[in-house]
Amino acid sequence: MEGLAGLGISLPTLIAQVINFTILFGLLYLVAYKPLMRMFDERSRKIKESIEQTEYIKQQAARAEQEAEKRIAEASREGQKAIDRALKTGEEIEHKAQEEARQDAETLIARARVEIQRERDEAIGELRKEFADLTILAAEKVIDRSLDKEAHRQLIDKVLKESSSLKKG
Repeated sequence: MEGLAGLGISLPTLIAQVINFTILFGLLYLVAYKPLMRMFDERSRKIKESIEQTEYIKQQAARAEQEAEKRIAEASREGQKAIDRALKTGEEIEHKAQEEARQDAETLIARARVEIQRERDEAIGELRKEFADLTILAAEKVIDRSLDKEAHRQLIDKVLKESSSLKKG
């Protein structure tokens, strides 16, 4: 012990200091260390929960993004289908309009042909009548007497009809 005294350390003071340190350490352990450790554990638990909640939110966001992409893709497909249907309907309407226009044109052509044929027949009839009158007039002048106009007209009509049937045949 003398070695300790030579160093300037007294044994009763050392023992008192060790006891004081032990008491202080015990008190600090009970009063400060445990509450600090509980506080650190609570903080660690909250951080861990926050990290887990962040991961959960990230997963939810990823799922929501995937769902939104699926919906966008589906909407795009539906939109393309609608466009295709509209194009097909447009083509059908265009085809119907062309068909109706063709039928209208054919109807107009048929009417025009009928009208032309009617006018042609009228013109030929008129021409025959005038030709018959001129023929009778010429015959009267040649014969220098009046002929029965109706009988000669029938005769001329008969000759004209026979000559037109010979031309057609």
